[in-house]
Amino acid sequence: MKKSAFLTLGALLFAAPAFAQIGGIENSVDDIASTIRSIFPIILGVIFLVGFLFNAGHFFGENSDLKKGITRVLVFVLIAGAVVGIFTYLIGIVV
Repeated sequence: MKKSAFLTLGALLFAAPAFAQIGGIENSVDDIASTIRSIFPIILGVIFLVGFLFNAGHFFGENSDLKKGITRVLVFVLIAGAVVGIFTYLIGIVV
């Protein structure tokens, strides 16, 4: 019983990519990827702007701490750069 269930499951998983290609899913994935590529820089710019505004309090005012502000901005830039790198890598693989 277990062997036939595993065999059936394996056959279904093996045949699934063939059905996906027949259904024309490649074109819709390409459309979605191109839309994401065009919108992503705008979203990233807004994220950078919001991140800078949240950290701007460390640069100005009575309690300004330049070292703390620069450190937080650099950490934010490194994290955002890692996200961009991972996104670019994944888009390059998929499409």
